[in-house]
Amino acid sequence: QCHGLRELALNYHLLSDELLLALSSEKHVHLEHLRIDVVSESPGQTHFHSIKRTSWEALVRHSPKVNIVMYFYLEAEEFEPFFCEETPVTHLYFGRAVSKAMLGRVGLNCPRLVELVVCANGLQPLDEELIRIGERCKDLTAIGLGECEVTCRGFVEFVKKCGKRLTQLSIMEEVLIPDNSYNMEQIHTEVSKRLGRLWFPDMMPTW
Repeated sequence: QCHGLRELALNYHLLSDELLLALSSEKHVHLEHLRIDVVSESPGQTHFHSIKRTSWEALVRHSPKVNIVMYFYLEAEEFEPFFCEETPVTHLYFGRAVSKAMLGRVGLNCPRLVELVVCANGLQPLDEELIRIGERCKDLTAIGLGECEVTCRGFVEFVKKCGKRLTQLSIMEEVLIPDNSYNMEQIHTEVSKRLGRLWFPDMMPTW
């Protein structure tokens, strides 16, 4: 009925294969922006369903320029149904801690990814996961890392994979772990060279 529908925002609980197929079958619907909030109201007790790859593919065939934005506010054990197969998400925001395994799946199964924000991960370096994301997510232009850990060598390798297309790079200084390859001064120089512009890690205010 909504012939001008271009944007849709909904809770993940309302998302279904049937809905995606309906959005893919109406000639007058050409979505530009689909926002999905994945929120756990009862941590550890909420069951999240899976969406079929074929349903996502139908949506992107019908609306090839659609931005699919997903905001996650889950506990670590609740991520199991997500990104087990290819998903055409373009913008990913993890508002709570997310596991290495989950970020590994993002690198494998989110080829349309444009922006990634990880608020927290824990104390396991994310080198392999970031490098894979840099290799496989050819449209990635923006990334932000909060309470995570990445070695300086791993971070430089990630930036090498993305190069100058990485227009937004927001990393707290505390995220970077100096190693035998780079210290903090060297990483500023190397990353700036790879991006083609002056870059510094973000500093935590002292007040």
